[in-house]
Amino acid sequence: MTDPGAPTAPTALARLSAGLREFYMTPYRRTFARAQRDEEDLFMLMVFSESLGVPNPVGYYTLELMPAMYERFHDWHRRMGLERSPLDHISCC
Repeated sequence: MTDPGAPTAPTALARLSAGLREFYMTPYRRTFARAQRDEEDLFMLMVFSESLGVPNPVGYYTLELMPAMYERFHDWHRRMGLERSPLDHISCC
């Protein structure tokens, strides 16, 4: 009798499915990563747009996200080509 809480070994069909998924996803991994990075850059711009002087129609809603985004702000402004932080109140460099 087997334990109902014990992990089960993957079946041959599950291994085949995982292998096929990896086979088809591998050529597009870089494209997916670039698309995700572009999406994150746009999101960072939306969150910090009011601080940068760009009118933001959703500024009220993104204001509470700023503290969570401070950790990634340095990487973002370097990726955008800015040597130093464009914000006066954030000195990450």
